[in-house]
Amino acid sequence: MSTISSRTAVTDRPVLDVFAERWSTRIFDAAAPLDEDAFQSALEAARWAPSASNTQPWRAIVARRGTPEHQQVLDALMGFNQAWAGDASVLVVFVTELAREDNEPLPWAVYDTGQAAAFFTIQAHAGGLATHQMGGFHRDVIASTFGLESRFEAVSIMAVGTLGDPATADAGIVEREGAPRTRRPIAETLIVNA
Repeated sequence: MSTISSRTAVTDRPVLDVFAERWSTRIFDAAAPLDEDAFQSALEAARWAPSASNTQPWRAIVARRGTPEHQQVLDALMGFNQAWAGDASVLVVFVTELAREDNEPLPWAVYDTGQAAAFFTIQAHAGGLATHQMGGFHRDVIASTFGLESRFEAVSIMAVGTLGDPATADAGIVEREGAPRTRRPIAETLIVNA
């Protein structure tokens, strides 16, 4: 049986440990300093994510806890996310470049930015950092707060830090964290499997 501190997925087929062991927590240690080496390695992994024609259409807003920028990102989060994300050591906004400076569209930009975020997440986990990605935020607030040009769009916010102690967390969050990890079967995911 998994616990909140160790929630290894039971997979139908063998996968790398880093995939089975990675999960998204909502319980962060609000006093732990950011492991800068592990964080910088996660950024480096994101830098090496594949992208269409090597366009690298991702950017990031890095807001460390205790800075005005961290509070600004926290203020842009919606509802429940604000209740727990402030404890994270850093909030990272993944931003995608939808078009080049000459307005040429980058049709795969959102997909490629997702790959950069995924590479970041896996490297962060391998380095001992906990993460949780969020889509519940006000994109217009992020854009105006950080002066994003219209060709850029925030696509996700990731809370990053040290896993916190469930004994100090809200009971509702602990209950959600302890729920079984599930995924739909592969057969229900494949549209065609010829």
